[in-house]
Amino acid sequence: MARRKPPVIPDALLDQLLAVSDAKSAFDPNGLLDGLKKALAERALNAEMDHHLAGEDEAGNGRNGYGRKTVLSDTGKLELEIPRDRRATFDPQLIAKYQRRFPGFDDKIVSMYARGMSVREIVGHLRELYGVEVSPDLISAVTDAVLDEIATWQARPLEPVYPLVFFDALRVKVRDEGLVRNKAVHVALGVRADGTKEILGLWLEQNEGAKFWLRVLNELRNRGVEDILIAVVDGLKGFPDAIQAVFPQAMVQTCIVHLLRNSLEFVSWKDRRAVAAALKDIYRAIDATAAEAALEAFEDSAWGRKYPAISPCWRRAWNEVVPFYAFPAEVRRILYTTNAIESLNAKLRRAVRARGHFPTDDAALKLIFLVLHRTEKQWTMPAREWAMAKAQFAVLFGERFTKAFA
Repeated sequence: MARRKPPVIPDALLDQLLAVSDAKSAFDPNGLLDGLKKALAERALNAEMDHHLAGEDEAGNGRNGYGRKTVLSDTGKLELEIPRDRRATFDPQLIAKYQRRFPGFDDKIVSMYARGMSVREIVGHLRELYGVEVSPDLISAVTDAVLDEIATWQARPLEPVYPLVFFDALRVKVRDEGLVRNKAVHVALGVRADGTKEILGLWLEQNEGAKFWLRVLNELRNRGVEDILIAVVDGLKGFPDAIQAVFPQAMVQTCIVHLLRNSLEFVSWKDRRAVAAALKDIYRAIDATAAEAALEAFEDSAWGRKYPAISPCWRRAWNEVVPFYAFPAEVRRILYTTNAIESLNAKLRRAVRARGHFPTDDAALKLIFLVLHRTEKQWTMPAREWAMAKAQFAVLFGERFTKAFA
């Protein structure tokens, strides 16, 4: 969606405004900018009142002076003159009767929360930057409104076919019954037939397990997903069986990036680059036979002998690695060089690490949802390889893939 351009303000009008105000103080509290904001808000409120009175069915109603209301804005406090009517039936849309925050103020709070700032950090930030005193309870109330948005988003209908779905779980620390526990945030990332990405859902559970993923998969089916062509997973035991119980035609592929990351956990920091280079021969092999030969060669190499735990890591997942070698190069690159779930997880980990731990499950869900939502807005284009990969998907999966365009 194209970003709407701001209106062009004539230079003559700007000159008139600057003639009655010092340009240096225009952005100060109660300066020209706040004055404009106040004047425009009061003008809009009066226009709303005129419209309200013109639409009244009964005669006898009219203006009844003004009431004063102080509202919080992103530049400080504004005192507004709110028009009243005799019957007290006027409820303005710009600033509702019980609203104490200027439009856009809540968005600022939510944006700061999404960037990993804690409630008390936001309170301090507003105080230092805008001279506005708000309570932690207000910040919590504003961010709690996101929970309703999460519930709606989590229940929305989905596409009938996804060529690719990446499934993964992220560990977060949450205070539960007086103890800080590790919980698993489950994320499903789908790639549509046109190559654009979409977060399918977000789920918080005590542990990651195949039974819980089965529940997630059934939820996806209930929300309209009829087929998944390739499901990319992290090697969790029982997960492939859970996927094929719900989507029997799905091809299950172990995430190559996960395998590499797990392999490098056994490696000292100074050797990681060299070992990662040696492992390339395995996942860049021409076919499964050549890949297995490359794995055996790695086992017999100096790195394989120095870090003997790496090869069993690949062999345990080998049945779900083999499908990878049947794909052409374009599809392979999407699976191991532009692995969207890993890029997404990196952003989530940064936000979670800044928090340390969360006071409640809802607090964890709010932050992670907001990070996902911000990231999803940046996904405007498919991966560079998608144009060629799409042609390969059409050949490999036939009507199952072309159904996604129906």
